[in-house]
Amino acid sequence: MTHASLGFRLVRPLLHSLDAETAHDLTIKLLKLMPPAAARPQMSHLAVSTLGLNFANPLGLAAGFDKNAEVPDAMLAQGFGFVEVGTVTPKPQSGNPRPRLFRLAEDRAVINRMGFNNDGHAAAHARLAARRGSGLVGVNLGANKDSTGRIADYVAGIEAFSEVADYLTVNISSPNTPGLRSLQSRAELQSLLARLNEARAQQTQRPPMLLKIAPDLRGDELEDIARCCGGGAVDGIIVSNTTIARPPLKSRHALEPGGLSGAPLFELSTRQLARLFLLTDGRIPLVGVGGIGDAETAWAKILAGATLLQLYSALIYRGPGLVAEILEGLSARLRHEGSNLESVRGREAQAVAHQGLSGT
Repeated sequence: MTHASLGFRLVRPLLHSLDAETAHDLTIKLLKLMPPAAARPQMSHLAVSTLGLNFANPLGLAAGFDKNAEVPDAMLAQGFGFVEVGTVTPKPQSGNPRPRLFRLAEDRAVINRMGFNNDGHAAAHARLAARRGSGLVGVNLGANKDSTGRIADYVAGIEAFSEVADYLTVNISSPNTPGLRSLQSRAELQSLLARLNEARAQQTQRPPMLLKIAPDLRGDELEDIARCCGGGAVDGIIVSNTTIARPPLKSRHALEPGGLSGAPLFELSTRQLARLFLLTDGRIPLVGVGGIGDAETAWAKILAGATLLQLYSALIYRGPGLVAEILEGLSARLRHEGSNLESVRGREAQAVAHQGLSGT
């Protein structure tokens, strides 16, 4: 058991007695105080080679947990195959007024309307440049709320982090920055990607660039995404961000404005993942995010078309020990089937996209 896993068991009652954002801030502070942990033993049969990178395993930490690149190595030590920090904007910004982060414990869910609160490019860059760890770390890029040129903000992110990030994610799908999701429309997305690829071509280092999309896109909008992202315009797509939809929920926080994540997002995000896998003929690596809370849901994402996986919300309820549990469960699945990750990727995409979820 890692320091963080044991620590979570001890402090969970305290953390869950605090409001969600205070608990999160305290978690980051505790992780910063912990001594460096030895890397967990890796399972070679879970290794994934994609995006020109070698991932020790397919399970990553989604953006939002470590907004300011303060603890990427502490989280890699929990067994994650990669960690994504951010969302980071060019200028520091405080985000939306508090309270803006809500636990929906009865639903194993979270609603947030954080608004890209972060310390800005310079602070995150300095921390990443000072890293001594060797694990894969991506940077999630956003635009400032008061920006008069959002494409320019993303270009600034490409320029700032290309030399210190293993990959870059263009986040145009947060529901908490007014107007941001309009960048997913076909014309605006084409303009954005063209400009970003021009900027990438000018960098000495050119890490892979991924696009993070919303789960709320209509069928025609998803088709536009597939068209715009083909031909090398992006190296991968993350499916998906939080949803503004509200499926039936039990919590008293159910109607709070913001993006919903966690278990209730699983079905929607996985269906969109499968649809995009089919639209792209499996040619673009997809990262499956949304509602992963155990090995079964992780496996379902792979069957729907995911090459890589990410989670965050489930950690709030399960702690870092969940990482090893999921990896061991995936390993057991592969042993039982006598298969490998690539051979099962997308195997159930048709069923998931057109008839609902299966394979769990």
